Amino acid sequence: MLEDIQVLCHSSIKINKGRVIYIDPFKIDENYNDADIIFITHDHYDHYSEKDIEKVKKDDTVIIVPEELLTKVLRKGFRQDYIITVAPNQKYMVEGIEFETVPAYNTSKQFHPKENEWVGYVIQIKGTRYYIAGDTDITEENKKVKCDVALVPVGGTYTMDFKEAAYLINEIKPKIAVPIHYGSVVGTKKDAIDFSKLVHPEIECKILMK
Repeated sequence: MLEDIQVLCHSSIKINKGRVIYIDPFKIDENYNDADIIFITHDHYDHYSEKDIEKVKKDDTVIIVPEELLTKVLRKGFRQDYIITVAPNQKYMVEGIEFETVPAYNTSKQFHPKENEWVGYVIQIKGTRYYIAGDTDITEENKKVKCDVALVPVGGTYTMDFKEAAYLINEIKPKIAVPIHYGSVVGTKKDAIDFSKLVHPEIECKILMK
């Protein structure tokens, strides 16, 4: 289930399974211009980075963004018919790929207010459900997520820390858990390692970030 999946940096993810998909491209090292689809969780600079989007987009790339980012991506040069705006708790289809949105917000901090309607995504590819949590704490909504692979933030400060992330994983019980959101803006690889120690032994934990 993790073949052809990379955690590039921080929360930047690349999936290459029939379609080339990027989630929150950030600190991309060169111009690849190979994205079929780009998913953006919210508009903070380490998730919506226009210079990094420019390095992965091509002429027919579809970009998926929360509603508030529509003006920015239009200004960036995306055509209206290549933009999908999303709201939380909805289901969508893009190029034959089903995905749904999960609210992503803080419950005890002010960095990611619920009213902003920022999201994580559950993307279904070839029968496997991948949950990319976005910047979030534990919420009533994400405790109900059904997925095979969960990529969750562990860095703390702006999101769950490694203990909270492990609690969420043990609650939703994916087959595989992957820690993200560390090593750049906040958090270190130790957070990922400590997270892996708290995940239930029946759940495989993979640290993909180099």
